[in-house]
Amino acid sequence: MFAGIKYFAPAESSTVSTKSSDSGKSTTLLTTNRENVVNTTSVETGTLMTAAQVYEQNVHSTVGITTEINQTNYFGYQTTAAASGSGFIISADGYILTNHHVIEGASTITVTDYDGKTYKAELVGSDSSNDIAVLKIDADGLTPVVLGSSDEMKVGDEVVAIGNPLGELTFSLTQGVVSALDREVTTENATMNLIQTDCAINSGNSGGALFNMYGEVVGITNAKYSSNSSNEASIDNIGFAIPIDSIKEIVTSIIEKGYVTKPYIGIGVEDVSDDAADYGIPAGAAVKSVTEGAPAEKAGLKVGDVIIDADGKEITGSSDLIAAVKTKAAGDKMVLKVYRQGEYVNVTVTVEEKKQDDETAAQQEQQTEQNGRRGQSGNGFDGNDNYGDFGDFSDFPGMFGY
Repeated sequence: MFAGIKYFAPAESSTVSTKSSDSGKSTTLLTTNRENVVNTTSVETGTLMTAAQVYEQNVHSTVGITTEINQTNYFGYQTTAAASGSGFIISADGYILTNHHVIEGASTITVTDYDGKTYKAELVGSDSSNDIAVLKIDADGLTPVVLGSSDEMKVGDEVVAIGNPLGELTFSLTQGVVSALDREVTTENATMNLIQTDCAINSGNSGGALFNMYGEVVGITNAKYSSNSSNEASIDNIGFAIPIDSIKEIVTSIIEKGYVTKPYIGIGVEDVSDDAADYGIPAGAAVKSVTEGAPAEKAGLKVGDVIIDADGKEITGSSDLIAAVKTKAAGDKMVLKVYRQGEYVNVTVTVEEKKQDDETAAQQEQQTEQNGRRGQSGNGFDGNDNYGDFGDFSDFPGMFGY
């Protein structure tokens, strides 16, 4: 259960009630109840639809987003640049979900709905490491999307994306299938496990919804894979979306508190290198830094430890440990099996909660320190919804302060 959400007996759809910290008003998000997700409203999500029906049901919940970014040019003069992306309405009272990189650095944010009405939007909060942002417009009686379950998706399932490719071809639909799940992708801000799809995803689609054929949002489109130059082989129809289940709790935290809180143990880790493995060091998450006063230090974790197991689940690398920590809440205890100078010891860490704002500097420092692993090169979106190198496609930049 995530903050502010109540689960009831199965019905047709469910609502997520949250309370905004500044106004005290209640905000409702719609989620599906198919396959163990509980519904509390009369929204019907149990019928398969055609792509045309999914579009008709959700196009009025889709918005275009344009931003102005104040910059200093080469000559020291202030200039204003424009960027565009997509988003979708998640509550009747004007909350909108999009990508962090769509609004990053924006001085103004404008939202345009399907009927052409424009609104000035307020940034409620964002999470750069998960590439999401929540906006608020002054409106009521809007039609929100229904949030589905990305965990239920299977490779081969049909999906559609609705968004604003190129910032000009507004409210366009593209159709495809889920090509892969849990695809590890490194973008400019972070490494994430994403849904891969062959839906056409282009600049301007970022922040738009990826729907299943029940008309439920299962992902947020945020990147594509493409060649670096005209000299390379053409790469088509390799797009990515953030799984909706991975960010529901974060969205709720932003709406309730205006910021993101995350489970925190206070270490920086990396994968065990091949050279270390040749000397008999086991695979796991190698501790390269321990934050003073953090839960890890209190529990006795040390630089050089290799975490090979968390609560009985094997840890083969840094990404496994990150996934394990993300499932915890403040106060939870994690039993870590640690390899330390030829011996195995168990360390019990009590998880704490940390605001994302407090982590930002540490995350950036850790990301620049990581050596990573060699992998395929490709392209993704940069912070302004343009294309830039993914860099090392399989590179994992560390624990981001977890």
